[in-house]
Amino acid sequence: MANIEHQNREKQQAVMRKSSSESADFEFKEKSTHSEAIQDPERQRVNESEDSERVGFFAKHRPYILIAFALLILGWWISATVLKATRHRWVVQTFFALGFILIIAFRFIPNSVVTRPVSAVWEPMVQRPWYKLPYRSRLAIGWLCLLAIVFGSAYGFELQNGTTYTDRTINVLGLFVFQVGFWATSRDRKNVPWPTVIVGLFLQQVIALFVLKTRAGFSIFVWIATLASDFLHQALTGAAFFFDQDIVDNKHWFFVNTLSAIIFFIAFVQMMYYLGVMQWVIENFAWFFYKLMNVSGAEAVVATASPWVGLGESACLVRPYVDLMTESEIHLTMTSGFSTIAGSVLAAYIALGVPPENLITSSVMSIPASMAISKMRIPEHEEPVTRGGVSVDRGQLDNAKAPANALHAFSQGAVFGLVVAGQILANVLTVLSLIAMINGLLTWVGRGFGIHHLTLQLILRYIFYPVTFFIGVPCHEILKVSEFFATKLVANEFAAYLDLQALIKENPNALSHRAYTITSYGLCGFANLGSVGIQIGVLGALAPSRSKLIAKIALSAMVCGFLSTLQTAGIVGMLV
Repeated sequence: MANIEHQNREKQQAVMRKSSSESADFEFKEKSTHSEAIQDPERQRVNESEDSERVGFFAKHRPYILIAFALLILGWWISATVLKATRHRWVVQTFFALGFILIIAFRFIPNSVVTRPVSAVWEPMVQRPWYKLPYRSRLAIGWLCLLAIVFGSAYGFELQNGTTYTDRTINVLGLFVFQVGFWATSRDRKNVPWPTVIVGLFLQQVIALFVLKTRAGFSIFVWIATLASDFLHQALTGAAFFFDQDIVDNKHWFFVNTLSAIIFFIAFVQMMYYLGVMQWVIENFAWFFYKLMNVSGAEAVVATASPWVGLGESACLVRPYVDLMTESEIHLTMTSGFSTIAGSVLAAYIALGVPPENLITSSVMSIPASMAISKMRIPEHEEPVTRGGVSVDRGQLDNAKAPANALHAFSQGAVFGLVVAGQILANVLTVLSLIAMINGLLTWVGRGFGIHHLTLQLILRYIFYPVTFFIGVPCHEILKVSEFFATKLVANEFAAYLDLQALIKENPNALSHRAYTITSYGLCGFANLGSVGIQIGVLGALAPSRSKLIAKIALSAMVCGFLSTLQTAGIVGMLV
């Protein structure tokens, strides 16, 4: 225990030294900027005067602006609830309006107004009695609750078209097989944090039930998905300006429709970062998972941010701590990136025709799944530096590159979006060409054995047959679906979604509703061979001293991320 505390103090001192060096660099830059500004004191006085007037105006009128905005939202909610044309969507409207009004209200009301009464009831009545129970008793209660929600999900709802109780039984069995497999391959089976595993599985079930079996949950997620789809559709206006309306509406070129939406979305996210919206969203999501799943603050931030900003950018949010992460933390950081997709490419999959609600639900469900699976694979043996709280790194201020306002941030994001779109275009083009070359070679070799269509996907789809069986795909469709998973692993999820949508477009009845739903959930993640290089590159740059460890566990993290997405698909299979 003393050694752990000593190591923790050393890590904290290292963070302080690192922060001090960064502060020194920043102070040096600030002095340089200041010396440049002295050369033109008149201009400096004018700029400072304008800035102080602007800040003073907003500081003085900020309460009135926020109150007026809250009243506007309240008026919109009343009108939308009363009008017959919009009355049917009252659940989503209420959720939307109440959320924004509460955000504005808590700009003036201290959080203690809510937290103190809740703590006064929660701690003496729930928390203290719960932790007085022996650890094994708490664990047994947790397992019973998990079994209850799993069997209730599988057998407590009516069957849908094309689904039998045998299919759902296979889903339950598959979930059990997955957990046994994770435990059997664990680095340290004796120290698996079972409370984290139980809570992770329980949260997956709760999210699936809320979305697929409650009217309110389904309405909220469909509204989010529709909002995202409509929002990204606005990018086509700009695409039509440069190309042609017929190309946008009828030909659906990938270069035009998909990449334009990606550029627009990334520009918008960059503007939200400038305004502080993204940081607020990520911090609050991270706090939720940090409290529930007993992970470190850095792990909670990265896992929560992965569906929003991507597998590389999410680690940058905890940049000062990456070099001090434990092996278990680094593994979870990589696993969470592999198990979800990023908001920047969400537009691409929606543009292909994949149901938006499936993509969003899968990404949210995979957050607790990646935490649980990663902690089973490599349990924590050390004391993380960020065990005690959640912190999001907002980056250092660089006066030369910092945006002047929200519009400037949007413009900078558009340029960055162009770079990302170019990377996607180049990677898809080259990876698909590489696979075609490998398949051509395999076909040539296969003909020597009398096999005329030997391809990489054909080989892997037989390897993935048992995994696809255990996530509940109907038996006569297993080989078709497993080939999509093989394409995802070898190439990327975009190529797999392209093949899936091409199959459905050619023959709408090629897959049953159950098989298509499970497939669309199972493909929703970055776990592929190309992404391994991205993860090693990004984390290696952030933590040069841990580059060997990162490369060593990268393949393990990719497999865990791949299986966590399939586990999400299997849980959804219990309900469809």
